[in-house]
Amino acid sequence: MKFLCSQSDLNSNLSLVSRAVASRPTHPILANVLVVADSQKNRVSLTAFDLSLGLETSFSADVSEDGKITLRAKLLNEIVSRLPEGEITLMAEEEEDDDDDSQIVVLKSASGQFQVRAMNAEEFPPLPTVEEGELVQLPIVMLTDGLKGALFAASSDETKQILTGVHLTGTPDSLEFAATDGHRLSVVETTLSPETDDEGNEQGESPEMPNLEGFAVTIPARALRELERMLGSRSESDTIALQVDEAQVVFQLGYQRLTVRKLDGAYPNYQMLIPQQFSRSICLERKRLLSSLERVAVLADQKNNLVKCTFSNEDGQVSLSVDTQDLGSAKESMPAEVTGNSGEIAFNVKYLMDGLKALATKDIKIQLNEGNQPVILNPLGGLQMTYLVMPVQIVK
Repeated sequence: MKFLCSQSDLNSNLSLVSRAVASRPTHPILANVLVVADSQKNRVSLTAFDLSLGLETSFSADVSEDGKITLRAKLLNEIVSRLPEGEITLMAEEEEDDDDDSQIVVLKSASGQFQVRAMNAEEFPPLPTVEEGELVQLPIVMLTDGLKGALFAASSDETKQILTGVHLTGTPDSLEFAATDGHRLSVVETTLSPETDDEGNEQGESPEMPNLEGFAVTIPARALRELERMLGSRSESDTIALQVDEAQVVFQLGYQRLTVRKLDGAYPNYQMLIPQQFSRSICLERKRLLSSLERVAVLADQKNNLVKCTFSNEDGQVSLSVDTQDLGSAKESMPAEVTGNSGEIAFNVKYLMDGLKALATKDIKIQLNEGNQPVILNPLGGLQMTYLVMPVQIVK
């Protein structure tokens, strides 16, 4: 195998796939990245796979000899990232010792060369494919909006495995994203309606929108965070191909492919958790509330991370207060439109701030009932999002 490529191409593509390399590999080959050179297409592909999440990408290169090899991902990443900008030549030659299936790979750059021991590519497990699943083309903006509004609420507790994912459900004209960790829930609905472009072209020129009725899948949050990174450099007008079967989910974005094993089990019926009626509501400016929370949270006790919210109908304001025995206290107030009786409620400050960062509109509406019932935050305008957070009981 032999090819010539730019340092920046190899470095950026290697950085992308390395995120799927197993941190504690069950087999030595899983610590490696698969490198395949194709002289017909003049492309080099890189693949990493930890048996759950797989990432594959390819880039243009001057390939003079076909071949495939696997290299230690961490070592290769550290070498390539430190090489000077410019051209790199990578070549692999078979070892003369037939009893040893390893090879030596030579990396040459303007500053010198490295020799790295590689492993045979035959041992590298193939990425799973979806043969039966229907291929759906989705606008990138749907996924970026949905992930931004829901991904942060997924659980990090591996014992609650189904909650470590984001649940996607489809209707004929929308895709709903839901994530919960048991303390808070975020639900985002993104619509499939095509829009006119900047020149005002008719909707008929847009690609046909898929019918997602009956579509339902729970995808690990870890994989979706990688997908979010992949989408970050793309235009919102681009589309991404999605395929799902009984076991796998595959996203294809140009020359990049992400494959992941979907989470088994029934996702909780989260719609049952959302109250349909409220006795009080508070409308206020999101950024002002978030800034005040960030300031008073400096004094919050790390153990309970508690902030108390007092809202007054008569004064038309909301006050935030934190009182920590060992550190001190803080209080801030801001104007608000309060409907219903005055009162007070307490939250885990982190959960409240996470939701406010994701809502991303100028003004928000907070709806609540008595006692320790769920509290709902909605944006006023913009994205259709519901953020539910459980209050914390105030000990008198």
